[in-house]
Amino acid sequence: MASFFNFASPVDVDVRLDGDEQRRQVEVKVDKDRRERCPVYFDGESVKGQVHIRTRDGKRLVHEGIKIEFVGCIELFYDRGNHYEFLSLTHQLASPGEVAAGGGGAVYDFEFKNVEKAYESYNGINVKLRYFLRVLLGRRMADVAKEKDLWVHSYRMPPDSNNPIKMEVGIEDCLHIEFEYNKSKRVSPGRVYHLKDVIVGKIYFLLVRIKIKHMELSIIRRETTGAAPNQYNESETITKFEIMDGAPVRGETIPIRLFLGGFELTPTFRDVNKKFSTRYYLNLVLIDEENRRYFKQNEITCFRIPEN
Repeated sequence: MASFFNFASPVDVDVRLDGDEQRRQVEVKVDKDRRERCPVYFDGESVKGQVHIRTRDGKRLVHEGIKIEFVGCIELFYDRGNHYEFLSLTHQLASPGEVAAGGGGAVYDFEFKNVEKAYESYNGINVKLRYFLRVLLGRRMADVAKEKDLWVHSYRMPPDSNNPIKMEVGIEDCLHIEFEYNKSKRVSPGRVYHLKDVIVGKIYFLLVRIKIKHMELSIIRRETTGAAPNQYNESETITKFEIMDGAPVRGETIPIRLFLGGFELTPTFRDVNKKFSTRYYLNLVLIDEENRRYFKQNEITCFRIPEN
């Protein structure tokens, strides 16, 4: 994603990863209107390839050494001056010398073996967790740098819960509604869902003495960055849809079936490197004929499973 050269760089630097063409790629949002594709890697997987360096002006290039770094860092958008590196590995590719002019330039092999990638990549509202390779070519006047991003997926399982989700909305002597969400029968019950899972459940109307106009169900992602007193919370609605239109009656039941695979969800992240958390909530909202809103929220935990 992010890559840069110093102004008027005399060389082209290209990082090529072994097996890149066969490796799964993901589209990552860079800004509002632009996405880029990144290769997917996993915890404990080696990262290897070649660095190609070629001079631009047909002249040999004297350098003070060439190295490549494998970096994992967290960038907080409200603290742009500081990047928090939790992983930093370095290989020296070349001692001080020169890159000859002409031909195919110089090629250097590199390998970072069995790299522990403790966290999954994430690109949120106020925070980004990224892994990247950075080539640094030392020069007397100004160094040349090139970055290449990787995307890391993690299959770490969160703690399981065997209890169904049960939420109640009630107004004394006016309204009593019970919502119960289970998991599909192909996985164990609980409030832990994988990213391709299906949330199934029912809504029970036990007492209805107000005129309900309609009801909505949504998935909310809540991102928390920083620590008190400088803590930032941002919520975004991943999806929202109407599940009832019109007034229900006592004893009525509404079935719910929500397919998570159609949305851009990430796993649940809790206190990643003491810098940020990302949590998901089921949010149920009832709206009466006077546009008063009654709602209940319950957290769900999401995790990733291997794809076929």
